[in-house]
Amino acid sequence: MATEIDVEHLRDLLGRGEMPTVLDVREPGEIQTAPFAGALTIPMGDIPSRIDEIPRDEPVVVLCHHGVRSARVASYLIGQGFTRVVNLTGGIDAWSLRVDPKVPRY
Repeated sequence: MATEIDVEHLRDLLGRGEMPTVLDVREPGEIQTAPFAGALTIPMGDIPSRIDEIPRDEPVVVLCHHGVRSARVASYLIGQGFTRVVNLTGGIDAWSLRVDPKVPRY
């Protein structure tokens, strides 16, 4: 099971200039509706075939809409040997509610 961080922790990391790779595993239409600036976007179903695009040598924060798909992807990545992967609890919805209300909710 993957470790989780909340949106405030991610906000603080980014605010300090610590730049983990944010891996957004939502579908393209979801990302278009509520983008997370600077994220690496790979839909959940494409992760196995695009795993080489995900850096193994830096922290990775996986996000989706509410945190369910991202938790599955984070656990999958850990099973594939990734050691610095965490799930963003609450996903983009929590980010919009608690960090950046300019990000649309859907």
